Amino acid sequence: MADHEQVTPPTWLAKAGFRHDVHTGGVTPPIPMSTTYIRDAEYELPADRLYGRDDNPLFEQAEDILRNLEGGADAALFSSGLAAMSAVVATLTSDDRVILARQCYFGVRNWVQREAARVGFRLDLFDVNESGGLDTVIGQRPATLVWIESPANPTWEVVDIEAAANSAHAAGARLIVDATVTTPLICKPISLGADYVIHSATKFLNGHSDVIAGALISAEDDDIWHAIRQVRYHSGAILGPFEAWLLIRGMRTLHVRLERSCSNAMSIARHFQDHATIKAVLYPGLTSDPGHALATRQWNTAMGYTGMLSLRVKTDAAGARRLAAATRIFMPATSLGGVESLIEHRLTVEEGTSDVPEDLLRLSVGIEDVDELIDDLEEALGQV
Repeated sequence: MADHEQVTPPTWLAKAGFRHDVHTGGVTPPIPMSTTYIRDAEYELPADRLYGRDDNPLFEQAEDILRNLEGGADAALFSSGLAAMSAVVATLTSDDRVILARQCYFGVRNWVQREAARVGFRLDLFDVNESGGLDTVIGQRPATLVWIESPANPTWEVVDIEAAANSAHAAGARLIVDATVTTPLICKPISLGADYVIHSATKFLNGHSDVIAGALISAEDDDIWHAIRQVRYHSGAILGPFEAWLLIRGMRTLHVRLERSCSNAMSIARHFQDHATIKAVLYPGLTSDPGHALATRQWNTAMGYTGMLSLRVKTDAAGARRLAAATRIFMPATSLGGVESLIEHRLTVEEGTSDVPEDLLRLSVGIEDVDELIDDLEEALGQV
């Protein structure tokens, strides 16, 4: 058999990182439930495991899969995407400065703003749509961390990760990239210069809407990374063994799920881009999209351009909400990246805390029959 490190990502995923049950030969890993481990006659830990908070074998297997896919030095699982983000922020002090993209998941922006006020670190926002916006905000002052999301939820602006990494490093900062939507099968931020990649593993990585999980991958195994891992250890922000097992199970089919999701999203985007009832289709896969050229350059577009898109409908907020409630196959629910298609009115979800247009509907496109998905949206548009 070929060297495991040389196989393609789909093979690595399908084989669950080439680990199996060494005791039975089972191709599906067992679920180790023990919270503690016995020492030997010399009072040593034979497997170098002390306590289940940090030492469950399934954590290591999932982390090994993610580290390999992202090309990082190390990876760590967390109890949620926000828990992973919290671990990074917990290492900041009042002497630090964070540069955050204004276009990102609203929960992250609101939370980092609250943490800045509480801890005392300086927080500056920049607009990814402004040419040179990041460099202008960084200016000549040192920075600690630059934080971006690409593409940015829910308007899907594509951020130049390589340029952001260069700007961050020139200011003495590290770059963290939320790559939840692309997954490592479409974009590998570390290869473009990022220092950390973060995922809400709840979404595409798991893909079945049955696990809350987060993951953080580091380009370097250094003192700062060890400090982040210590935050996880002391906060107890870990998965349960069964949840870790479910995450591994989900990742084994990531390739086929993501490919179908991207294909369906592209078909929907093309169908509605010139539709009489649609003001705009926000999707980097369309050649008319402002981020198309950059996405094509930085992403593995053989897989696709993500399974997420947004529609701006020619109606007001009330009409957009009625449309989301009128679909039969698209389910009106929050979250993304599952096998089922979801639709939501983002301004309602964000409770007026953002500048998301009132007519925007965010679509997480699943693996259903694409013609039925299009017909579902057409029927709902006809009603509204």
